[in-house]
Amino acid sequence: MQFHTDLIDDGVRVRVEEPRLDAAIAIRFKDRLRDVAARHGPRILLDLTPVQFMDSSGLGAVLAIRRILPDGHRLELTGLTPNVDRVFRLTRMDTVFTIHRDPDALLPPPAPDDEADR
Repeated sequence: MQFHTDLIDDGVRVRVEEPRLDAAIAIRFKDRLRDVAARHGPRILLDLTPVQFMDSSGLGAVLAIRRILPDGHRLELTGLTPNVDRVFRLTRMDTVFTIHRDPDALLPPPAPDDEADR
């Protein structure tokens, strides 16, 4: 289970670096994301851009993370591919989660390059 984390203004962005979020990795995903959520917050932005397939186990893992977040913390989603977006719409989970369409729009701008300022 691979993912990359970036600090954002009010929490952390977690970019899942797997093409599938399914039964084969759902438990590891949930355990690792639980650790990240415990250390960061109050906002966990889950970037699913690389995920091309999600089954009910993957969806269950995302829901489990949402349920265990401490009070005041929130799990938001971004970068849903058409197949993953369809899973959220068909299960009506798109009404439960805040879903952002453009993952890059939510990141802080890059720091200015010191060389460019000279």
